[in-house]
Amino acid sequence: MPRARLRTLALLSGLFLAVALPLSTAHAQAWPSKPIRIVVTFPPGGAPDTLARVLAEKWGALGQPVTVDNKPGAGGNIGADLVAKAPGDGYTLVLGTVGTHAINASLYEKMPYNNIRDFTPISFLASTPNLLVVNKEVPANNVKDLVELAKKNTLFFGSSGSGTSIHLSGELFNTLAGVKMQHVPYKGRAEAIPDLLGGRIQMIFDNMPSALPLVQEGKLKAIAVTSAQRSPAAPYIPTIAESGLPGFEATSWFALLGSPGIPRDVQMRINAETLKVMAMPDVKEKLGRLGLEPNPGTPEALASLIQAETAKWARVVKESGAKIE
Repeated sequence: MPRARLRTLALLSGLFLAVALPLSTAHAQAWPSKPIRIVVTFPPGGAPDTLARVLAEKWGALGQPVTVDNKPGAGGNIGADLVAKAPGDGYTLVLGTVGTHAINASLYEKMPYNNIRDFTPISFLASTPNLLVVNKEVPANNVKDLVELAKKNTLFFGSSGSGTSIHLSGELFNTLAGVKMQHVPYKGRAEAIPDLLGGRIQMIFDNMPSALPLVQEGKLKAIAVTSAQRSPAAPYIPTIAESGLPGFEATSWFALLGSPGIPRDVQMRINAETLKVMAMPDVKEKLGRLGLEPNPGTPEALASLIQAETAKWARVVKESGAKIE
């Protein structure tokens, strides 16, 4: 091949590489170049909403507006489905929960989305035990008392919606205790709490950040936490497992996911920004005070967790017989 032609090819190759390398990171450098929306699948006030607003506040430094959009309903399916069908550009994210991304897959007869295939995992955020609390007038101060009471009377437990960990914690309690407490679903825990305080329902397996303040204010009685170990936020409250139902474990967890098809470089940029926020001392202090235990990680770790949790809760749903049309 003529030397002049070789020089020309070498020059063209160099130009191609010079152009291609910046293009390979163009998505990451550009994000965010327009407003970001974080969809929360439950009403304001709960743990998912708190986490989304922490991210939104800290991401304000990225130079683009970040909005939190509460889209409750159908156990979180309405908001999650909105994100599952959004463009895969990294600007529509969802604060996923154990309900929307593990439990609902087997609890609902028909799902509008696939909890694994239709999302881009970003990062696990935090987990929290649920806290079993009862109305102050309920004549039970521990799990044993409550089981005996449930065997003699029809008790009602509320939840923030069918398919949530709050709901399935109650179903797991029914299965292990051999009782049949009746589930009463609400559109959010904010609607359930007034009925609990008024005695129209007797109990709720609420997220720790939401329930603990009501216990500390003397408005509700704490019976036990649903995690395998006691919560650092309230070490004086025993677990359900140690209180007479060995093997009981149910925690609420929360994660950040995006719509399907987000480019890898954008996915990793969002992951990096998420980990940065979750590592901030003031964020860790705030979440710890609320009973939320941060544990952010890689997209791959989140994907594996969702796979495992989907299988775990499918077994619980089958054993309890819980089903939603």
